[in-house]
Amino acid sequence: MRLYTYFRSTAAYRVRIALNLKGIEYEAVPVHLLRDGGEHRQAAFIARNSQGFVPVLDDAGTALAQSLAIIEYLDARRPTPRLLPAEPVLRARVQALALLIACDTHPLNNLRVLQYLRKELSLDDAGVNRWVQHWIGESFRSFEASVRESSGGRYCVGDAVSLADVCLVPQMFNARRFDCDLAPYPTLVRIADALAAEPAFARAAPANQPDAE
Repeated sequence: MRLYTYFRSTAAYRVRIALNLKGIEYEAVPVHLLRDGGEHRQAAFIARNSQGFVPVLDDAGTALAQSLAIIEYLDARRPTPRLLPAEPVLRARVQALALLIACDTHPLNNLRVLQYLRKELSLDDAGVNRWVQHWIGESFRSFEASVRESSGGRYCVGDAVSLADVCLVPQMFNARRFDCDLAPYPTLVRIADALAAEPAFARAAPANQPDAE
């Protein structure tokens, strides 16, 4: 398998974690999102993903986009360890937390939004940071409450690593990158810090990627 990735992309980070958890060997192909106006905007990459987003997973010539879709594909191809529980209620809880990050949080603080805030709305770095801190805080408040109410285990949903954890760790990286106040979210910090030390998560971390700067 070949993964088109960028070291600081939290979406690509999720897929790297999932591949590592499942013990799947892959070739990382860096796609620099800033160099030369963004390599993801060039025709060669657009041919792989018309949205121009990383990650893209190439599995024997089949190109797959969108991190959650890729991870669900991996879960179907290699179900151990399972990241989406088979039991319907647990599965729904895991998906709800994963979607809270992937759909409600990440899109508001990804690169293209931050570039728009700077270039079109003339926000300075302090203004952009306030934007990111606000929306991550909104989501983490809900995430923290949900985990406290429904889990009671080692991880986001019970005692098994799930897609919710795979989404949390990269978002926690982003929260720290933008100096978010994490004091109100002790449960999330505990879970994310414990997981970040696990080999599959550590190997996927931005600092450990071949294109890290």
